Amino acid sequence: MTTLSPDILAQLEGQGIELPSWAFGNSGTRFRVFTTAGTPRDPFEKISDAAKVNEFTALAPSVALHIPWDKVDSYDELRRHAHDLGVELGTINSNTFQDEDYKFGALTHADDRIRQKAVDHHFECIDIMHATGSRDLKIWLAEGSNYPGQNDMRARQDRLQDSLQQIYARLGEEQRLVLEYKFFEPAFYHTDVPDWGTSYAQVAALGDRAMVCLDTGHHAPGTNIEFIVMQLLRLGKLGSFDFNSRFYADDDLIVGAADPFQLFRILFEVIRGGGLNNPDVAFMLDQCHNIEDKIPGQIRSVLNVQEMTARALLVDRDALAAAQAANDVLGAQAVFMDAFYTDVRPPLAAWRESRGLPADPMAAYAASGYQQQIAADRVGGTQAGWGA
Repeated sequence: MTTLSPDILAQLEGQGIELPSWAFGNSGTRFRVFTTAGTPRDPFEKISDAAKVNEFTALAPSVALHIPWDKVDSYDELRRHAHDLGVELGTINSNTFQDEDYKFGALTHADDRIRQKAVDHHFECIDIMHATGSRDLKIWLAEGSNYPGQNDMRARQDRLQDSLQQIYARLGEEQRLVLEYKFFEPAFYHTDVPDWGTSYAQVAALGDRAMVCLDTGHHAPGTNIEFIVMQLLRLGKLGSFDFNSRFYADDDLIVGAADPFQLFRILFEVIRGGGLNNPDVAFMLDQCHNIEDKIPGQIRSVLNVQEMTARALLVDRDALAAAQAANDVLGAQAVFMDAFYTDVRPPLAAWRESRGLPADPMAAYAASGYQQQIAADRVGGTQAGWGA
C-alpha cells in the first residue's frame, strides 16, 4: 500500500480550504432554482452547516460571506457563533450584479452617481471586514457590453481603475483587495475583467495588497490554467483560488469532478511555486450544489482538493528535474503520471483516524443524522439562495 511520508502529512495537516456561505443555499440554472429540505434560512444556519464540513474533515476552518446576501444586524454575534462552532469568518465578497442601477455597469459605469454607489457598497464591505476580522475583499464584476460599438472599452478600464483606487485606499493596513476575472457572461461581446492579464494589470497599478483571484471555472476551453498559476505565483500576485469544475461554461460544479488531472496539475504548480500553506495564497471553493445535498457536496469538494494535493506532493521532484534537464520527454512524463495514478485514499483514511477524524467523512456525515435533523427543524421562513 502507498505510504505518505511524515513531511507530506505535515504539509497536508496545514491545509485549509475556505467554504462559500452561498454553497449552502439553494441554487440552480437560469431556468430553475431547486429547493432542498433543510436549506439554511439565514447566515447563522449557513455557518452551522459549514462548521459540519470542518468537523468531519478538519479541512475547512473558515467561511466566506457574500454581501448583501449575508448581512446581519450584528457581525460580532455572527463571529462569535462561528468561533463557538470551531470556524472563522473569512473573505468578504461584494455584489454589484443584482441591482437595477448596475444594468450597464457598476465600477465602470459612465454615470458618476451609479459608480459612486458601487464604490460605497465596497466601503460598506470594508466596514464589515473590520467587524468580522476578515482580511480579503474579493471583487467580481459582471460588467461589459453585448454589442460592438456599444461602449468605449478604454474609458471603462480607466473608470474601473479609478474606482479600484478609491476602494484600495479605504482598506486597513492588514487588508487586501482580490480581483477575480471571468472571460464571458453575463456580458457577451466584451467583459471588463475577462482574463488574468487584465486583472493583473489593474491590481498591479494599485499596490502590494492588491492581488488576482483565479477561479478554475473562468477560462475558455483548452486554457492551460496551471501556466497561469505558475505565472501569477512567479509575479507574486496570486492572492486566492476559487476552486470548482466546469464542463462547458461557469458551471460551479464540485472541484475535480470534470477533470481530476487538471486539478492535480494545478496543485503541482501551487506546490512548486510555494503556494501551498502560504498565507498569501488563499484556497477557497466557489460552488453551487444545484441537485445534490449541500453539506456532503462541500465535504466531497475539500476531500478532492486534499487527495490531489497528496498526489502532487508525491511527485519525485529530483527525478523530474533530472529528466527535464536531459530532455527525457517520456521519462519526465512518467514521473508525473506515476504520482497522479497513485491511490492515496487508503493512507489518507488511516491518517484521518490517527487524528481522531472519521476515515470516511462522507459516510460519517451520512450516518450522523444531521441532514435529517436540519430537514425536520428548518421548517418555515425563507430558504437562503441567490440574492438572500
